[in-house]
Amino acid sequence: MKGRTIKRHFRESFKTLSRNGWMTFASISAVTVTLLLVGVFAIIMMNLNKVADDIENDVEIKVLIDIIEDPNQAKEAEDKLISDIEKLPEVKEVKYSSKENELNLLIEDFGDDLSLFEQSNPLRNVLYVKASDPQQTAKVAKKIDALDNTYEVVYGEGKVEKLFSFLNTSRNVGLILIVGLLFTAIFLISNTIRITIIARRDEIEIMKLVGATNAFVRIPFVLEGMWLGVLGSIIPIAVVSIVYYNVYNVLQPRLHGELVQLLDLSPLLYQVNALIIVLGIFIGVWGSFMSVRKFLKI
Repeated sequence: MKGRTIKRHFRESFKTLSRNGWMTFASISAVTVTLLLVGVFAIIMMNLNKVADDIENDVEIKVLIDIIEDPNQAKEAEDKLISDIEKLPEVKEVKYSSKENELNLLIEDFGDDLSLFEQSNPLRNVLYVKASDPQQTAKVAKKIDALDNTYEVVYGEGKVEKLFSFLNTSRNVGLILIVGLLFTAIFLISNTIRITIIARRDEIEIMKLVGATNAFVRIPFVLEGMWLGVLGSIIPIAVVSIVYYNVYNVLQPRLHGELVQLLDLSPLLYQVNALIIVLGIFIGVWGSFMSVRKFLKI
């Protein structure tokens, strides 16, 4: 395609946008509203997914070790248990906590009333185990419970399974909603662009009658759809960036040190803004391409 023809297509696409002011405004408005919903929903779901991951990664197995009176035998038994657990392929990490450390943690949580137990500590040495895949926590706990020198294995049996089921359901529902919203966006915007093209069907028919090829007719409309997508993504990008920036600066300091954390501004905003503009261009181009196709046969 010659450079002059390409310039002509770009020029015509800009002229069409200005010439059909109200239809252009309607198309851009439809794109803006839809992409704004997509952007807001994407940020919410990405943060909810992070919260779910944080909760999953915080799940651990508490292994209470058998008490053995002889110090040497006790050390040997603990080392063997740690070695056996570390050999399990599903295990990510193993941390040892002495009974003295466990008592100190209880004193920190419940106060000095428990300090009376320091002279006669009734607690046991403990191992804290995390699975490589948090969803496999119950399976790992059962394997550890079958090993020697384990007094009790605690991981919140029943509650953990319900938690993972809830998190998986939330992820799936969120994914379905996002996909549904995207298809709704494509449907609404393509219909809006189709109305614009229907209003100009006489122009398309005249161009075809004088010998214009399908590509020659289609390209200006496809470019017009692209501009509609780009222009329609400006406000959603601005709104999503400003709102999330302010929400992050208000909430994140209050969440400092907590399990639940918001996603950092970067790269989240770059990712969401890129999604918005790419989606806007895709919807605009696809909607124009599909809408103009039916008018190329006269």
